[in-house]
Amino acid sequence: MSSARRVLVANRGEIALRIIRACHEEGLEAVAVYSDADRLSPHVRAADLAIPIGAAPPAESYLRIDRLIDAARRSGAWAVHPGYGFLAERAAFAQAVSDAGLVFIGPPAEAIAAMGDKTEARRRMAAAGVPIVPGLTLPVTDSAAAAAAASDIGYPVLVKASAGGGGKGMRIVERAADLEGALATAASEAGKAFGDRMLDLD
Repeated sequence: MSSARRVLVANRGEIALRIIRACHEEGLEAVAVYSDADRLSPHVRAADLAIPIGAAPPAESYLRIDRLIDAARRSGAWAVHPGYGFLAERAAFAQAVSDAGLVFIGPPAEAIAAMGDKTEARRRMAAAGVPIVPGLTLPVTDSAAAAAAASDIGYPVLVKASAGGGGKGMRIVERAADLEGALATAASEAGKAFGDRMLDLD
């Protein structure tokens, strides 16, 4: 099959498996990527071609834009489907795919930059007069600023990863005594899952 019919799926697990099945239903070849830990995963077996992209931690594999672009080029794919999570909401990834002469199956980088980042989306909605849930219009910079904002908003508050999705890096905080721990845990989880430790607070 020609490379004009080949899609690289830049994700893993059930997400990737669903996209691979959809590609096959449309008569397209699907290229899987996988970390060392995922080499025997169902999505790898279901794909027409599979390319290793690094070690098990996502920061060393699924969050490495350079490795995903290289895999797309090596496979001869004409398009990249990000799935959701990982880099799906990262404008830099959509732009890198486009800059590599490939088709990004998703919104353009400009739209992701405008709405994919929760802080920027919140700022734009407020500027447009759209009602928004009370919260910060800038990312959380430190625990003191977060505590002051939470006090103004009132508990409970929601701490969430600015670059996140799928519930990762998200914590409900019922009282002030739990805020600092929730910030640390959410930032750590966000960094591991999305490569970005920035947090929002609503």
